[in-house]
Amino acid sequence: MAAVKTSGLTVDLGKHRALENVDLVVEEGSFVVIAGPNGGGKTTLLRALLGLVAPSSGTAQVFDQPPARVPPGWIGYVPQFKSLDRSFPALSCELVASGIKHSWPWRVSRQAHNEAEKALAMVGGSHLEHRPLRELSGGELQRVYLARALVRQPRLILLDEPATGIDVAGESDMYRILDDYSSTQRATILMVTHDWMAAHHHASHALLLNNRVVSYGLAVQALSNANLISAFGHAAHAHEHHGKNWRDPAPGGGRDA
Repeated sequence: MAAVKTSGLTVDLGKHRALENVDLVVEEGSFVVIAGPNGGGKTTLLRALLGLVAPSSGTAQVFDQPPARVPPGWIGYVPQFKSLDRSFPALSCELVASGIKHSWPWRVSRQAHNEAEKALAMVGGSHLEHRPLRELSGGELQRVYLARALVRQPRLILLDEPATGIDVAGESDMYRILDDYSSTQRATILMVTHDWMAAHHHASHALLLNNRVVSYGLAVQALSNANLISAFGHAAHAHEHHGKNWRDPAPGGGRDA
């Protein structure tokens, strides 16, 4: 079964065409990085798969069903921008537990608390369980959001720039967690990223997107210099970062349509 399938997917956001005629088939168990220039529609694609934006034309399916009909527990999501008010008097375990029913748990049951504990342990965040959200660093908050995405052991995980705010060690932990989860659960991962080393070292496939599909396939082939030039107007270049070679074809991160 294909985990994700789109056919002629076109999405208009007001007068802006964010996606145009996107055809995509992602097989179950794939680890796909989604790359492309800012404003290229990467976030919009994830939102279409979540059923948060409606296609202007074409279709999107998740496990052979329209997004609105997919059981919520089948999908885990880590957004790029968190709308949660950090001053809200809540604990990390409560945020993780909110991923079980996709609503705020004003009273966390013992079962929900146990599941939140397991998810935090899975991401190396057991020490954060009773920490107030306002005391978390950016990297710690990302770890809690990852636990929230995994708490129901989803079949599909969608991540939008999950390395934002995480240091190098934390980023390495995150990719290890995703690799382990993907292999043990045969889960499918779609991850928007500007981290080209992650794309080459962790992903099985890559989607290069600039409102349309520039390339899709095995990561080493889809992210070839020729395809990067087509998407960005120039090829990737290697540079030193924290003692490692990193490939960065697009300056900066930033919000994507």
